Amino acid sequence: MGIVDSPHRQSSHTGDVVRGGGIIFFVAYLLWSFSHDFQWLGGMIGLTILAGVSFIDDIRDVNPKIRLACQFVAIILMLYHSGLVRNSPHVILLLSFFCVGTLNIFNFMDGINGMTGGYSLVVALALLYVNTNVVHFASSDLIVMMILSLIVFNLFNFRLRTICFAGDVGSLAIGFIFVYLVLRLCLRGESMSWIAMLSVYLVDGGLTILHRILLRENLMKPHKKHAYQIMANELEIPHLVVSGIYMALQSVCCVVYIMWPGYPAFFAIFGALTVMYILFMKKFYHLHENKGGIYN
Repeated sequence: MGIVDSPHRQSSHTGDVVRGGGIIFFVAYLLWSFSHDFQWLGGMIGLTILAGVSFIDDIRDVNPKIRLACQFVAIILMLYHSGLVRNSPHVILLLSFFCVGTLNIFNFMDGINGMTGGYSLVVALALLYVNTNVVHFASSDLIVMMILSLIVFNLFNFRLRTICFAGDVGSLAIGFIFVYLVLRLCLRGESMSWIAMLSVYLVDGGLTILHRILLRENLMKPHKKHAYQIMANELEIPHLVVSGIYMALQSVCCVVYIMWPGYPAFFAIFGALTVMYILFMKKFYHLHENKGGIYN
């Protein structure tokens, strides 16, 4: 299939689209790293491994076990060399599974025009605000560099007829950087509840994975069961509208948490999103089932 993604049964797009456009996120990180004397060396090595394998996977399929192994290696390097974890191996293991799961959720959500670029821009802007005005947890230059790369990417992705998708290299790279930034924020803010900054993706991705486990499906196989996929495919809502909904939801979640930081807001946000997800699926999932088959 190569770097050009032609539409198929699992796709939510029509027409040929270039994959791997999100390599700009990796390039942006490298530029920041070069200009800041490789402050985050372990992260750079981990991200390079992750981006390299992912870019190859965008061109030709890589064994899923190799992909997964590289993701764990990248995350463990990030955790050890960024000063995020000084606890027991059990804590590192749990964080590793959470981080790898989050990376893959970012990958799963890169399916329609504007989703990865739009959602990530909201998160990046919120993180920049927090870093500047609430808790300083990372280099503002890094966040600004990611925002600039997202703006450029959106010029080609956030449009009626998209020119490129982020691809594995882009979705996993931006997911990796956000995981690092949010974990740094949790550490400096002394609360894991800052994970709310990624709440919309985590709820949609996490509950969809749980749903597929309950259906006894192979999680390594492609599917179209995410809420955004049902909106775009079964309900035929325009892609940019769906992406806009996710951007708006995450914006509200970020504002609510920033105004009332702490676990009460965390549980309120995740609780409200979970109820919304369940009600949506209860009302519309039958449309997906009526089409039949895992890929429909």
